Amino acid sequence: MRILVVEDDDALAEVVAEGLRDQGMAVDLAYDGLTAAAKADLTAYDVVVLDRDLPGLHGDLLCRLLVERAERPMVLMLTAAGAPGDRVSGLTLGADDYLAKPFHFPELILRIRALARRRPDARPRTLRVAGILLDPVRRTVVRDGRQLDLSAKEFAVLEALLRASPGFLSAETLLERVWDENADSFTNTVTVTVGRLRRKLGDPPAITTARGVGYRIA
Repeated sequence: MRILVVEDDDALAEVVAEGLRDQGMAVDLAYDGLTAAAKADLTAYDVVVLDRDLPGLHGDLLCRLLVERAERPMVLMLTAAGAPGDRVSGLTLGADDYLAKPFHFPELILRIRALARRRPDARPRTLRVAGILLDPVRRTVVRDGRQLDLSAKEFAVLEALLRASPGFLSAETLLERVWDENADSFTNTVTVTVGRLRRKLGDPPAITTARGVGYRIA
C-alpha cells in the first residue's frame, strides 16, 4: 500500500510515517501543498493523509485537485480543526474520511486500511494463489493449512506478488510499492526480503525468479 502523508509539522509527519511503515506500508512525506501535488503527479497513491492548513498550497485546494483525478487516491483529512462544521466542510470538499487531532494511532491505521479497500479498483479481500491464502484485513497468511509468521515487509512483498500473479514484478517495482521514496535502489533489500519469504513459505517453492525480469508466484 502506497501512502502520502502531507503535514507541515515535521515531527508529527515523521512519527506518523514511521508508525505506518511499521505496519508494512510504503510512505512518502510532503511538508507543504505544492510538494504534495508534485508527488501525486508522479506516484499513484492508495491513500493521502492530508492536513488542511498547509503552506504553499492550502489543503482544501489540494484535496479538490486530488479528488478530481481520473485515478484518484482516497483522501483522509487529519487536522486540528475537529468541530462538526469543519468535518462537514472537509467531506464536502471531497475527502473520504476525516480524523481530528489529537488522534488514536490504531484508529488511524484502521481508517487508512478501510479507505484502501474502498478504492474503485480495490481487489478482493482475500488472495488465493499456489495454496497461499492471504487476508490483508486480518494480516494473516496461511499456506496449505499452515499459519505463517511474516514481518511487515515480508507480508507486503507477498501481497504485492499475489496481486500481480501470474505476472512478474521486478525488484525495482517491489522497491517502489513496498518501501518508499527513501529506499536505496542499489541495495539488496528486495533480494534479502524475498529470500526470507521463500524460506518461510517452505516447499514446494512458491516464488520463481527470472533473471532480468523479476519475481512471481509460481
